[in-house]
Amino acid sequence: MADIIQLLPDHVANQIAAGEVVQRPASVVKELLENAIDADATIIKLIIKDAGKTLVQVIDNGKGMSVTDARLSFERHATSKIRSADDLFHLHTKGFRGEALASIAAIAHVELKTKQEHDDVGNAIVIEGSNVVSQEVVVTPKGTSISVKNLFFNIPARRNFLKSNAVELRHVIDEFHRVALAHPNISFAFYNNGSETFNLAISNYRQRIVNIFGNKTNEKLVPVEEETEVLDISGFVGKPEFAKKTRGEQYFFVNDRFIKSPYLNHAIASAFDGLLKTGNHPSYFLNLKVNPQTIDINIHPTKTEIKFDDEHTLYALLRSAVKHSLGQFNIAPVLDFERDANLDTPYHFSNKETNSPVIEVDRSFNPFKENYSSGKQTTAFKKQTLNNWDSLYVGLESKGTKTEHGFSEVHFESEETTLSAFNDTNKIEQTKTTYQLHNKYIVSTIKSGMLVIDQHRAHQRILYEDFLNNLTIKQGVSQQLLFPLQLHFSTQEIEIINQLKEDLEHTGFVFSNLTEESVEIIGVPVMVPESEVSIILEQLIGDVENEVPDSHFSATDLLAKSMAKSLAIKRGHSLQKDEQEHLVNKLFACKEPNVSPTNRTTFITMSVDELDKKFI
Repeated sequence: MADIIQLLPDHVANQIAAGEVVQRPASVVKELLENAIDADATIIKLIIKDAGKTLVQVIDNGKGMSVTDARLSFERHATSKIRSADDLFHLHTKGFRGEALASIAAIAHVELKTKQEHDDVGNAIVIEGSNVVSQEVVVTPKGTSISVKNLFFNIPARRNFLKSNAVELRHVIDEFHRVALAHPNISFAFYNNGSETFNLAISNYRQRIVNIFGNKTNEKLVPVEEETEVLDISGFVGKPEFAKKTRGEQYFFVNDRFIKSPYLNHAIASAFDGLLKTGNHPSYFLNLKVNPQTIDINIHPTKTEIKFDDEHTLYALLRSAVKHSLGQFNIAPVLDFERDANLDTPYHFSNKETNSPVIEVDRSFNPFKENYSSGKQTTAFKKQTLNNWDSLYVGLESKGTKTEHGFSEVHFESEETTLSAFNDTNKIEQTKTTYQLHNKYIVSTIKSGMLVIDQHRAHQRILYEDFLNNLTIKQGVSQQLLFPLQLHFSTQEIEIINQLKEDLEHTGFVFSNLTEESVEIIGVPVMVPESEVSIILEQLIGDVENEVPDSHFSATDLLAKSMAKSLAIKRGHSLQKDEQEHLVNKLFACKEPNVSPTNRTTFITMSVDELDKKFI
């Protein structure tokens, strides 16, 4: 039989590897930024056009590459970071596979310019789909500049899978945040379509967090510090009152590498147990230093998953360190039976000098004197007996005579009489047609049997169609606030609100001021309580960030869904009889009462025949 196994050509193997390493423009950003960090750069610039679909460029001032290294860097499994398999357990660099540049060059147009410090001129290489088009000498500053253009130009199917520019840009910004947070000792700049989005100077870790997420973040942070033989923990957690419905600001870094770990995330959540509202998630920015020999990074091409030798110990240390910080800074309540709160000194009294109390005694004071004068006050101790008390009523005439004020002319009805159009005997008691079951479901009778409605989903459908109607006809009713409401968000969140501002105004929101870090609102939709505004906007931002829309993505539809989900009555909420009936009537007045906005069943029916079968 003929041989059927054959070696794949290099360009095909590179494209297969690219499917694992490069999933979207954000993957390219991650690989190029990490290469710049491994090159010991202190200044890194990221330039993006059309969310990375047209251009991703990274410029650094690192050590650069020689002519031979520049050419070899695009070969598969060519790397300067490891020499043997044992080096995988002593990693101090970001990359080690040697696949990133080869994979990127297989699916894009790549232009590389690099120069080492002691060289007079640099080297430029142009590669298109794994084919080297040119390699020549150029004048360029020290370091490396690499441009990736027209991503997936030779794989149209992969390019079609990319989402809208807004969604892809958010993924790029997420990757930029992860790298910039892990390295506050490096200066980063980010340019999107010619405009500067971030310019992060070298700073400490706290200042880097504030520079990325806004000045308001500073007051939210609680320091966490713990050093053990197994693990060193440093960083910050957010105060419980600033917890959000979304998981946006949650960052774990192990040896300066961003990772995702649901197990360690649970350790943080358990440390906040009892301090957060249901459904809220704490924010954290934690650096973990462990022995490289106790972790395995080589389990996934994106290197965001890590295997630990002893996860249980890390879990316990992380949980106790966070709980200790929350207690140390009086964020979490602690039981201290020896502490007297009355002895706590306010902060503004700490620098004040204490004065001895002065007591003044009036030695001539005699409480048995009839009159006692002290300064301007006069106290009378003489007892007076009121003999003619009946003189208080002089001037009041007896009943029936006309007084000065004419009270005798005022007439009062002996009792209130109310006329009714119907006699009480003919009054018919209204039959109760709806019942609430476990504060979750509304049970109603219909001609054929019984109707059971999920109150949360039903209300979502009602609100969704109302909001969609307001957004379409652009006639949302607004309620003006007595005092403006100021909310603080990060730069990325403000950008999302800016994109949705027009649609939000159609639902009834009125914005008076929109800055880079805060939003001022002077009007809200009629059905929205003021206390819920921040929750609604946070939920909306989270939905926009986590939504994976197709090419027919509608911001209007997403906005209506998100607001309906935030404002719908929750399961466990008790409803009065008229509220139950109103909900039922409004549901069946909807265009699609059968399903919620997320295509879940809103009600079920059970006929009398089905009930009869239950009793057979």
